[in-house]
Amino acid sequence: MSVSRERSDGALAGLRVVDASTLFAGPLAAMHLGDMGADVIKVEHPARPDPSRGHGVAKDGVNLWWKTLGRNKRAVTVDLGSDGGREVFLRLAETADVVIENFRPGTLERWGLGYDELSAANPGLILARVSGFGQLGPYRTRPGFGTLAEAMSGFAAMTGEADGPPTLPPFGLADGIASLATAYAIMTALHARQATGRGQVVDVSIIEPILGMLGPQITRWDQTRTVQPRTGNRSGNNAPRNTYRTKDGQWVAVSSSAQSIAERIMRLVGRPDLIEEPWFAHGHLRAQHADVIDEAVGGWIAERSRDEVVAAFEEAQAAVAPVYDAQDIVDDPQFQAIGTIHEIEDPELGEMRMQGPLFRLSGNDGVIAFTGRPHGADTDEVLGELGFTPERVATLRDEGAV
Repeated sequence: MSVSRERSDGALAGLRVVDASTLFAGPLAAMHLGDMGADVIKVEHPARPDPSRGHGVAKDGVNLWWKTLGRNKRAVTVDLGSDGGREVFLRLAETADVVIENFRPGTLERWGLGYDELSAANPGLILARVSGFGQLGPYRTRPGFGTLAEAMSGFAAMTGEADGPPTLPPFGLADGIASLATAYAIMTALHARQATGRGQVVDVSIIEPILGMLGPQITRWDQTRTVQPRTGNRSGNNAPRNTYRTKDGQWVAVSSSAQSIAERIMRLVGRPDLIEEPWFAHGHLRAQHADVIDEAVGGWIAERSRDEVVAAFEEAQAAVAPVYDAQDIVDDPQFQAIGTIHEIEDPELGEMRMQGPLFRLSGNDGVIAFTGRPHGADTDEVLGELGFTPERVATLRDEGAV
């Protein structure tokens, strides 16, 4: 899907977002808003760019992660700790609907840019504060990264093989979940502003959104004093539920959350006798007999290619999915049909593909207008819009403020 049109028809057109956050929850939240048409202004330090510009794989010296994370954002450099930078940031806040920041609690206040000062300049401003542990409490000043949230939320403790160590995800899972929570919180605060005319502070800790996604572990402990154990790819709630290797060396994932699906799978793999077992009628009891179920399902799958397995499951109306890598995703006809992967021309690397917005709207679909911009590429343009003369911009630049 090629995307090149302007974003003036986006659902969030007219919304201005100042993204003063780094690594990764805040910038991702700003990206989600920008995908839907918001004018996002990315603020970075003049000498210390967002660390994500150097994170992960690069091509020809150009970071690839930034091309996605920085998309739909105009790039501005401002030293918020300088007098000139404070002047610029307050002017930005005057024109903005939302400011997103993830400095350690108290940092903006130390610079004279806390919510009291920002809201004095713009009473309708929403200040979204993203931090590892929130703005209050004994951990508020600790460095906060997604890895710490994945550990302390219970995710790592319940992830991995039963006889193995706690396992962390190979990507920013907690940051990604927190980014969605932040975007949702911002839209909630904007809706409230319609009634009151006033903005407010949004306080998002990276640790709480992932905790909220991990099911009833807290209620389970409260009521039974038991914790969810590590079960690998299996589930304590149903079976079959696992990944299985196919004859051609590929992998498929099978799920049977619904009783009818579990029964269809057992008929498909030639073990309808298991359906008659008293324990088969309940998912948690099936999970206790996962060894015998996995032997039946895994043995059947091992004798067939991935394509044969998927076709047979589809015909039986049973739930299966191939385990994909990036190439598989790009080639898959379903992703192609719904336009998941977008193609866009990048000034530095030429045509590139990336995953698009998270959802579609029938009247105001999301768009990638441009990929991540070079550091400070739009400083002069944005400051000009704020009323700074070229001479004043030059002075600020000489001072290191921008």
